[in-house]
Amino acid sequence: MRMVKSDDRVQRMTATEEDFVRALGRVLVALPRAVEQDMAAARRLPLSEYTALMYLSEAPHRTMRMSELAAVSNLSLSGMSRIVGRLEQRGFVERTKCDEDGRGWNAVLTEAGLDALEDSWPIHLASVRRHVLDHIPEEDLTRLAEVMKRIADTA
Repeated sequence: MRMVKSDDRVQRMTATEEDFVRALGRVLVALPRAVEQDMAAARRLPLSEYTALMYLSEAPHRTMRMSELAAVSNLSLSGMSRIVGRLEQRGFVERTKCDEDGRGWNAVLTEAGLDALEDSWPIHLASVRRHVLDHIPEEDLTRLAEVMKRIADTA
């Protein structure tokens, strides 16, 4: 394998660090794909739509500004607009003008959207348990969650 020349001031990875980074890369690709496949096999919401509805269900008045929904979902505004457009066509979300400035838009979770989320939730939960939680001892979860949040905050 050809190694990319690195800056001499950057410390090389140890074998343990290299193993971790490669495993993390695999998880970042494989986990969403596995959950998506489980959701599709059960004919439930796609993961991106499930995620948007989940955040809306937790928001005050089940309403979020589109830019905020995109940010918490780690998507671009245009990507979130496409997702919300699909959800809106199915009656799961409504878009309303933002009262604060009149320029932005809010996404509002409808009762039908909440029903769809609740219908998909058991499949999502079972998938996350099977692919993630069943492989992590309970005593490691708090520490691992802290580390993952720190990593996400710097990305």
